[in-house]
Amino acid sequence: MDAPESDKYSHEDVLKMLQDLNKDLEQMLEQMEKLSVDAAWMAHDMVTARSNPALAEQAKRLNEAFQKCLNEVEKNWKEVLEESMPAS
Repeated sequence: MDAPESDKYSHEDVLKMLQDLNKDLEQMLEQMEKLSVDAAWMAHDMVTARSNPALAEQAKRLNEAFQKCLNEVEKNWKEVLEESMPAS
């Protein structure tokens, strides 16, 4: 028995499908290469940051300054709220 006519693909149809598949695979490979490069740079940056004691100390000081600033803003915000509330 022959296969139904709808199941048959012409040589051109098969070639077109294979070309489309090849194009899609090349695009996926390109995306994966870009992601791999990004991941490699991220890993490099992490190693560099972790192996530099001066950078770690600067990050610590920056965090401490941020915490002080945050506490001061919170304190001032509470004071402004208390001043703006009508006396009962």
